[in-house]
Amino acid sequence: MKQGTRIAAVMALAALVSLAAGCNKLKARDQLNKGVQQYKAAHYDEAIDHFKQAVELDPRLLNARLYLATAYAQQYVPGVDSPDNNRNAELAIEQFQEVLKLDQRNLNSLKGIAALYFQMKKFDQSKEFQRQVIQKDPNDPEAYYSIAVIDWTQTYVPRMEERAKLGLRSDEPLKDKKVCAAIRERNQEKVEEGMDMLKKSIQLRPDYEDAMAYLNLMYRERADYECEDLDARAADYKTADEWVEKTMATKKAKAAKQTGPGGITLEPNQAPPPE
Repeated sequence: MKQGTRIAAVMALAALVSLAAGCNKLKARDQLNKGVQQYKAAHYDEAIDHFKQAVELDPRLLNARLYLATAYAQQYVPGVDSPDNNRNAELAIEQFQEVLKLDQRNLNSLKGIAALYFQMKKFDQSKEFQRQVIQKDPNDPEAYYSIAVIDWTQTYVPRMEERAKLGLRSDEPLKDKKVCAAIRERNQEKVEEGMDMLKKSIQLRPDYEDAMAYLNLMYRERADYECEDLDARAADYKTADEWVEKTMATKKAKAAKQTGPGGITLEPNQAPPPE
């Protein structure tokens, strides 16, 4: 009898635990739904509170963690270096990482982390996560494009700083051979990688005008350190101009396709900076 009583007690306890877990999951989904409503209304603080409660009630509720990470990311303001602001980015990355523990192939989390690191100017970390995206999805043109944008950022800024020190315009050729050699040594690997990434991106998405525009910029980067090979320099500038033309033609073609009774509606694009 005692043995039977103990078994019955254990079964009853297990049933109670199972019932409690089920109730928590229902409560977690309720908090998730409330959080989504607040998030859509751009009430991010309130949304975060609901998402945190959902995660506490059901730590494996993946969508709650994704929304929590995204809400923290919405609170982050790029370029503002303050403890509170940086903490929002760190919390977002932390939650994206938690999602990856549950789902290693979650592309949204990998891209979310990469985007935050880019906004924080932690370019090497951003590139690392974009490479993980490519490993999971080799046919994602945006991941290749994003790596190329990082490469361009890491080459263009220091190059222009050196030009400023010499008092040169952006279109004025480098005459100091030592400076030119130093820029080539520092930038060549990133420029070549960026070109390869952009070509792959365009191969996957032939009408990717932003990638075309950056390929133009990359050819100009390479032309700038070809100080001792004027023919190669001229050829790269010619190719860069051709990519400008292709970019404009692609934009016009897209605009023409989107013309309708209601007028032209263009999708927002990340426009590359002018050269």
